[in-house]
Amino acid sequence: MKKAISIALIGFSVFASAQVSLAGKVNLIFPTGSPSWQNIKGTVNQAIQGEGKNNVGFNVGLSLKANLPASFFLMPELYYTNFKNEFTTENTTFDVKSSRIDLPVLVGHKVLGDLLGVYVGPVASYNLAKEDTFNDFQENASNNFTVGYQFGAQLEVKKFLVNARYEGAFSKDSRNFINRVSGTEIRYDNRPNLFMVGVGYKF
Repeated sequence: MKKAISIALIGFSVFASAQVSLAGKVNLIFPTGSPSWQNIKGTVNQAIQGEGKNNVGFNVGLSLKANLPASFFLMPELYYTNFKNEFTTENTTFDVKSSRIDLPVLVGHKVLGDLLGVYVGPVASYNLAKEDTFNDFQENASNNFTVGYQFGAQLEVKKFLVNARYEGAFSKDSRNFINRVSGTEIRYDNRPNLFMVGVGYKF
């Protein structure tokens, strides 16, 4: 018991003595495939040119960064995230929306001091999207809580931030689309891999 209390006190003292900063961030979101440069570049180009069935989304939120020993840092964040995907089947186009509260908890390392850092960590998401209808289909979102992961890099120039990151999924955002006439059911995973790029400002 005393050992556990001692460890907790040491951890608290390290965190309390750490330099902490708060920033507001906004990102553009591009649904994409595997984390390859070719996939990410193609996804962004399609979004710019208005091609394909993926839509550009966004998120906005707050980011807390606490400097740790040995050039490491802890960066918990809180975002409101919104994006959508489209797919067509049985002569019906499904415009599947996602409105989420995202909580990434990222651990990073300073590569070039405060100028450039890289990070990785889990992200928990709570689904806020309402169940929509598409012609004769009724959407049923069966999972409210899903878990993914993120990794990326952040550039700091005085109070201004530029960041880019990739998000993958550990669990699915399962959506069932049920035809109210025939009872036909279509299953869809609406937690795609995402590429995000954005800016921020340190308060």
